[in-house]
Amino acid sequence: MSASGPEKPRRRLVVLLPLVAFGALAVLFLTRLLDGDPARVPSALIGRPAPAFDLPPLDGLMRGGAPVPGLATADLRANGVTLVNVWASWCVPCRQEHPLLMKLAADPRVTVVGINYKDAPENARRFLGALGNPFARVGADTGGRVGIDWGVYGVPETFVVAADGAIRHKHIGPLTPEAVATTLEAAIVAAAAAP
Repeated sequence: MSASGPEKPRRRLVVLLPLVAFGALAVLFLTRLLDGDPARVPSALIGRPAPAFDLPPLDGLMRGGAPVPGLATADLRANGVTLVNVWASWCVPCRQEHPLLMKLAADPRVTVVGINYKDAPENARRFLGALGNPFARVGADTGGRVGIDWGVYGVPETFVVAADGAIRHKHIGPLTPEAVATTLEAAIVAAAAAP
């Protein structure tokens, strides 16, 4: 009897196992890609209070002749529904979504605030000076610690926070007219109705 008899199935298994694993991963990735919106990433923070933070103001940023204040957890409970936008001047998609933030800032149902993420103050001021400032408050997160606490994957990201300080919705990536009209609008309405 040959010693290679039982070894042949093992060799086939050693060769086939990685191929089967690769195929399973490929199917998983493909279904996730085709499943829908890439901006829908689950967040453990939905329904929970916003993480505690206290960010200083963006140095030298003015609005209407007065300094724009920084941003802290307590500010999220002050004015009903708050949209928290995490942005940076070096972020190209932030520039693309900015006109939508300007429109949202005019909506009396919400207060738009910003977390300036890992940015140089002069670049952030130049960005807002060129495009307009939709933010009632801007906190400077120069080290990125607050972004980590909020579960930020990258900029831009936008959060809907209800008056009770709980995060009700997270949008990853730049806002689009479609996203504002559908998911963001629904999140604002739901957050406004929250007890």
